[in-house]
Amino acid sequence: MKAFVKEFKEFISKGNVMSMAVGIIVGSAFTAIVTSLNQDIITPLLGLILGQIDFTSLAITVGGASVMYGNFIQAVITFLITALTLFFVLKAFNRLTERKKEEEAKPEEPAPVPEDIQLLTQIRDLLKKEN
Repeated sequence: MKAFVKEFKEFISKGNVMSMAVGIIVGSAFTAIVTSLNQDIITPLLGLILGQIDFTSLAITVGGASVMYGNFIQAVITFLITALTLFFVLKAFNRLTERKKEEEAKPEEPAPVPEDIQLLTQIRDLLKKEN
């Protein structure tokens, strides 16, 4: 049992698990933002454009069952908005990452040669010419 507990502690303390936990928490917050964007901004605007249609109330009754196809439309819209938002976020992140890599890859300009070294170099070159 001690070996199991030790192995579990090692698993939990690994960076990958911690990164995954942070990713899930940030993902949940991001989902709340996108859901609000969709429900509070996009859907009402689409309702205005399409004549005050509230997608969530669209349904068809077939026999005794109510098919809520409006909820499906809303879910598709939410998915598309989430995907588009994530696309923009990742595109911006990739652009920043590329800029950072480019800056790191730039060769540094050599430091200016001090005047005394320049003078010594000129003297050396003159002495080579005379000999």
